[in-house]
Amino acid sequence: MIRRQFLASTAALGAALWAALPFAAQAQVTDPENTLYLDLEWGRVVIAMRPDLAPRHVARIKELTRKGFYDGIVFHRVIRGFMAQTGDPTGTGMNGSGQKIPAEFSGERHVRGTVSMARANDPNSADSQFFICFDTASYLDRNYTVWGKVVSGMEFVDRIKKGAPGSGQVDGPDKIVRMRVAADVKS
Repeated sequence: MIRRQFLASTAALGAALWAALPFAAQAQVTDPENTLYLDLEWGRVVIAMRPDLAPRHVARIKELTRKGFYDGIVFHRVIRGFMAQTGDPTGTGMNGSGQKIPAEFSGERHVRGTVSMARANDPNSADSQFFICFDTASYLDRNYTVWGKVVSGMEFVDRIKKGAPGSGQVDGPDKIVRMRVAADVKS
């Protein structure tokens, strides 16, 4: 009886500790199918994707990533203290992959390391462009689709060349060297 109680309490403690980990850390460890490697010139950024929040967006990001869509694309709009935006193959911020994705807004907050979809005024206009938050941007909460979180390599995101004050437009922008779904990367 005592042994059973001990085993049950040990299992409960392990489950509680696991649940206390941020979802992103759990995904990095256990779910390579929902983990992205975004390689920059100076290091790797690991992003835990959140299909529980935005299943259509995560599926589309993975589809585009597996096609090599993001390889070589620049960070065309980077605003100090706010975010770094990428995902336009022309580098202008005016284009995308050509396939709009209906909004999947959630209560997930836009904090440092949040990865969210860029869009036009229409909430259902997200395509392939996304941004990574440098800091909290609570005014975006429930208005933009959060689909991931940086779980390591945020120091590399911080090094992305910043754009002009106000517009964030970048002259000589940094680029994504390569982006891969972790499940597709051979050790």
